[in-house]
Amino acid sequence: MRIAVASGKGGTGKTTVAVNLAISLAATEPIRFVDCDVEEPNAHLFLNPELSDREVVVKLLPEIDEATCTHCGACAEACEFSAIAVLGEEVLVYPEICHGCGRCRMVCPMDAISEVPHELGVVEWGTARGFPFAHGLLNVGEAMATPIIHRLKEDLDERTAILDAPPGTGCPTIAALAEADVALLVTEPTPFGLHDLRAAVGVARSLDVPTLVVINRAGIGDTGVESYCRDEGIPIALSIPFDREIASLYSEGTALVDARPEWGRRFLDLASEIKESTK
Repeated sequence: MRIAVASGKGGTGKTTVAVNLAISLAATEPIRFVDCDVEEPNAHLFLNPELSDREVVVKLLPEIDEATCTHCGACAEACEFSAIAVLGEEVLVYPEICHGCGRCRMVCPMDAISEVPHELGVVEWGTARGFPFAHGLLNVGEAMATPIIHRLKEDLDERTAILDAPPGTGCPTIAALAEADVALLVTEPTPFGLHDLRAAVGVARSLDVPTLVVINRAGIGDTGVESYCRDEGIPIALSIPFDREIASLYSEGTALVDARPEWGRRFLDLASEIKESTK
């Protein structure tokens, strides 16, 4: 089973839920944890993994042989992302928006395009609390996180995987949610939380991924999230109260279930509800 813990915005407590769910579930079955928030991974601050392997992730950028190129424009016409432009006798490549798909090389009638690797970031693997752990880190200044997320997901096996998805509803989030068995959407009971929850639900539904909701900081806002979930038939699987001690534990890098063991039972109940939702 693949459980993607996501949210429509950052700062809702997504990593808090993912980490505590993983720690609780690891006591009952084999799991693995994958931090897909490669722009700002932080699950390692709570799980303290021992990292043993590291791999550079690259994308292949087109390189033009100007001596062979006839400047016919086939490459620019074929590129869906406008990453190549032919201006007179010169071909310009825009690496920031190139997706490394190789289509330009395939359509070039003169075989004037080769591909060179461009480093996007790294993935690292290890163990945390006895279960496999992986995370990725996008290089500063790079815009394309999805290849790193795809690489992280290549090693998923039959055990339950907890995927800490990137915040938002863009391509990185879609890459993490794709092929998940369930999306656990973390929100807060405020108008902002509701707005972004609606967007996250829309993404999950477009991918045909069942959704459940966790309300974090319950008690600080209004009942809009609860009303929306009721109207949409989305189960609220867990509510975490607005609690100064919980916030303090987070700021110290301490998992909630470590400091307050009674929460371990609640996260196991959450896991049971997740599994029931996929039957």
